[in-house]
Amino acid sequence: MSTPQASPAGRTLRFGIFELDLAAAELRKNGVRIRLQEQPFQVLALLLERPGEIVSREDMRQRLWPADTFVDFDHSLNTAVNKLREALGDSASSPRYVETLARRGYRFVAPVQAAEQAAPMSAPAPPAEAASQQHPELQLPLPHRGLTRSLFALIQVMYLVFYLIALFRLSEVDRITSAFLPGWGSFAIVAAVLVTGGVGIILRSYLLSAIGFDYGLLRQNFERLFLGILPLDQLWAAAPFLITHEIGFGAAFAATAALLYVPFAERTLLRMAYPRPRS
Repeated sequence: MSTPQASPAGRTLRFGIFELDLAAAELRKNGVRIRLQEQPFQVLALLLERPGEIVSREDMRQRLWPADTFVDFDHSLNTAVNKLREALGDSASSPRYVETLARRGYRFVAPVQAAEQAAPMSAPAPPAEAASQQHPELQLPLPHRGLTRSLFALIQVMYLVFYLIALFRLSEVDRITSAFLPGWGSFAIVAAVLVTGGVGIILRSYLLSAIGFDYGLLRQNFERLFLGILPLDQLWAAAPFLITHEIGFGAAFAATAALLYVPFAERTLLRMAYPRPRS
């Protein structure tokens, strides 16, 4: 793998809990090697050559893709930057390392040190921000964004499965509810399943696509919708009681108790994945 040129004193560069070894072409986190493809590695190396400065997209094109290379440059660069952010656990909406400047380029915003030096090469960001890898709002270490986003996506898939099974087996739901709530009671439950299931499919599809595309305003939108999402999820938390005859009352009760907590877990996962920067 070709790497950007660097002075002998700066062959290994450190930022936060990460270390970039230019000679070995390796990125390490707390001493553990992180798998990083060639183009994201070269993007990081180029940004670390000029910490705190704007590196234009044209500069990156000239370094990473020579003039005789035929490639969709914009797509390739965006993909490389996204993979780099994924490896660093970084976010485009709340950058701790790689900041995007619309139509201009990118800037590395964390302090960078050469491994052989004690003084920072450049420190455009406050020293406390790089020294501490704590979540800016929650009193816990910063989790990997890929993990938190994946967990949030899995919750949305779980709810979609609930809705689809209930709607496809609506007659079975009617039969079960009629056994203990005949007449209008059974009709009300079936109507609630039909309406909330349809609304839920739309909601979960939006949340799943937003987390998949790493939409920067997802957290704010979820918090605005939370008072509407909460009663919907609390209603569907009782769904396990519809199959009590198959899993037993104890298992249905335990599943319902766990589902009652899920909307609060969703909110926490989004706070982890999209932290608000310190003021």
